[in-house]
Amino acid sequence: MSSPISSNKRIAKNTLVLYLRMIFILCVGLYTSRIVLNTLGVEDYGLYNVVGGFVAFFSFLNGAMATATQRFITFELARNDLNKQISTFSTAVIIHILIAILVVIIAETIGLWFVYNKLVIPAERLTAAVWVYHFSVLTIFMSIISIPYNAAIIAHERMSAFAYISILDVVLKLVVVYLLTLVSFDRLIFYAALLFGISLLDRLIYGIYCNRHFPEARLKMIFDKTIFKEMTNIAGWSLFGNIAGVLYTQGLNVLLNLFFGPAVNAARGIAVTIQGVVTGFVSNFQMALNPQITKNYAIGDMKRMHSLIYASSKYSFFLLLIIALPIMIETQTILTLWLKIVPEHTVWFTRIILCILLIDALSNPLMVSSQAVGRVKVYQSVVGGLLLLILPVAYVALRLGGNPETVFVVHLIFALLALVCRVIIVGRMVSFSFYDFIRKVLFPVTSVFILSLSASIALYTIFPSGGLLKTCLMVATVVVLTLLSILFVGMNSSERIIIREKISKLRTRKHA
Repeated sequence: MSSPISSNKRIAKNTLVLYLRMIFILCVGLYTSRIVLNTLGVEDYGLYNVVGGFVAFFSFLNGAMATATQRFITFELARNDLNKQISTFSTAVIIHILIAILVVIIAETIGLWFVYNKLVIPAERLTAAVWVYHFSVLTIFMSIISIPYNAAIIAHERMSAFAYISILDVVLKLVVVYLLTLVSFDRLIFYAALLFGISLLDRLIYGIYCNRHFPEARLKMIFDKTIFKEMTNIAGWSLFGNIAGVLYTQGLNVLLNLFFGPAVNAARGIAVTIQGVVTGFVSNFQMALNPQITKNYAIGDMKRMHSLIYASSKYSFFLLLIIALPIMIETQTILTLWLKIVPEHTVWFTRIILCILLIDALSNPLMVSSQAVGRVKVYQSVVGGLLLLILPVAYVALRLGGNPETVFVVHLIFALLALVCRVIIVGRMVSFSFYDFIRKVLFPVTSVFILSLSASIALYTIFPSGGLLKTCLMVATVVVLTLLSILFVGMNSSERIIIREKISKLRTRKHA
């Protein structure tokens, strides 16, 4: 295991690489989302989101195993036992192939019946929707069997490779969008088919890269029953959380379809696109840091692990707030400039989802820590059980006359409750106190959020948006206010000293 200084440098380097990747993906993603919406139209765009998203219902088994796979590959890498790494990787590949086959069987029987009989789909678009469904099932098959390879790249902290493959994926999707504007036959089916083709190519590239660079990834048909038992034990208890995750994402999407139709699914699809873009700003930082949390637990360095948990939670929130707050303030104008066609409800869907993301940013290091420990029974029973309530409570709220935004408000409330439970349970697992987490994380982030939001709302009230120039000035001002709040309220004196030293070094290099 490398020293904390070299680990910090690696985290910084990997974060930088992932941010460059994210900036490129952001620019292309925003452009392609606009073109796809305008080319397909609101109704077809909504259909793609609800039908394609419905397939994710059947990936909850895979989600549970994906988390366990990432943990075990990272854990064994830290212990530096090649034979155990080979057994772990090979067992994980076999498990994911079996899961992928099971998902396809369930999706093409029970799932297909649901699409034909329950989803709200215009009769003239049913055939296209079914084709989209089949291609989405094949796409998720490719995604499932790719997971051990993705986990190996992240465990080895080869973020540059991860970034290059992701950039290729986005470039290919840009080509797909261009082709979409040229074809004269059914564009919805064409779009789904080409996205499946990209997923197949991604799988081949990940496999070739891992086979050439990681000894344990040169697949041998080894099935270790002990490793299988350990993986499935963690995955079994993780099932609660993963079922909950599927239900409060795709389940809420289906609810919106059943109560309000495809147009509202289009609004949610746009909000989720923004969610994915904004999440990239913090997930890159977390992706670079998460393996270090697991590796430090594997070698027993609890002090270092605690500092990584606190830093990841606090700075993940701050990184996300810098991006999310300007969007929350200027949502309407940004959406209008970006899309031209803004489906009803999109503005408030976006704002509430961004608030949920801020809470999830605090939660991610706690989730990684619970997986690193491996004792997930209590964690998943409590947190997963709590999150499972989101869908039925949202359903009751809609039956009582709630508007579409109600489902996201319900999600927000349960996300807050889940955060509190995570802090208490994980704190006991890895021996940090609830008080320390409040003092070092929750108090500074809450103070920064309240101060930044209040100042931004006051500024918007005085100078309401009115065109591109005013929007740009408002966004820039909100970012500056947020940065100042983070510097003077969110950071302690030692953190501010480090920032000053970094700035001083940059100035010295510049004038050298």
